[in-house]
Amino acid sequence: MSGGDAWRGNIKARLYERIRALGFDSLTAFADARPAVPLYALADELGKDDVAAVQVLSGLLAEAERRKQVTRFVRDVLVRLLSQSLTNGWPAVLDDANRFKVAKALGTWFAYTPETHKERVDRAGDALLAHPPPPGWQPLGPDDELLRTLLPDEEA
Repeated sequence: MSGGDAWRGNIKARLYERIRALGFDSLTAFADARPAVPLYALADELGKDDVAAVQVLSGLLAEAERRKQVTRFVRDVLVRLLSQSLTNGWPAVLDDANRFKVAKALGTWFAYTPETHKERVDRAGDALLAHPPPPGWQPLGPDDELLRTLLPDEEA
């Protein structure tokens, strides 16, 4: 993404025009059809030169808040970050290189998490590090059994 054009014009209108052109009625439906695809790749698909990953993230959060599915959104973001950082799944050994990849994914996840969920995400990240998943574990979506155990839905 070249950068500057992503911030020109009506960002929200551009996003929804693009997803409707692809046959979806929401950004969430578009993202759900592409499970575990990193946010930057979703943004590139919607407009390589004029859509930024943070815009997709913001739109997905807004939809999740309206649907009262923020916890599912938070799990979805982790799945997308893990697929970006750990392309071969959870590492068998946390050597320096793998520890950096895991820390980058978990740190970015915490940074992208709304304040309402930061404490729960912090605990979930600690649990993943204290009791690592099996080597090669790669969640395919926000409803992954392990992720639902770490971060169960609590919204009404």
